[in-house]
Amino acid sequence: MRAEALRRRRGAPDVGAALAANVIASGLVAAGQAVGGFWPLPGEIDLVPLLHALHAAGHAVLLPETPPRGHPLQFRRWSPGAAMVPERFGTQRPDGPLAVPDALLVPLLAFDARCNRLGYGGGFYDRTIASLPGILTIGCAFALQQVDEVPVLPHDVALDAVVTEQGVVRRRV
Repeated sequence: MRAEALRRRRGAPDVGAALAANVIASGLVAAGQAVGGFWPLPGEIDLVPLLHALHAAGHAVLLPETPPRGHPLQFRRWSPGAAMVPERFGTQRPDGPLAVPDALLVPLLAFDARCNRLGYGGGFYDRTIASLPGILTIGCAFALQQVDEVPVLPHDVALDAVVTEQGVVRRRV
């Protein structure tokens, strides 16, 4: 399923601005919340316009530092123009101070209508979400990444919402 998800998003258009507009318009992120984001990998939806929009709206924007396997992510404060440090797996992070997010933007390979998420398989986001009880979780993806059903394991937790360039899918509880 991961290989198919990677294939499906190859060559997807640059729709980062539409994603940013949909997240901001959704009202999911409350005023003043610190938002944990991610620096996009090649092929992922471009989160940079959203990071800029959140910063401009007065949110503290945090990006992850990848720890050794088996540990949750740590987050460092980011602002536009911040010097970025190369990270494991080809991503980047700022060298700002450590902080804890109130809301978390989550990368994914596939998602379904119940906001179940297929990740990359390292478990970093699963551990991070488990370590931050009650955190708002928002998947960020291309609409074409939606599938009929994502396989769910006992430790998997559905996201609160998934935002794409086409709109918002909210978890039904």
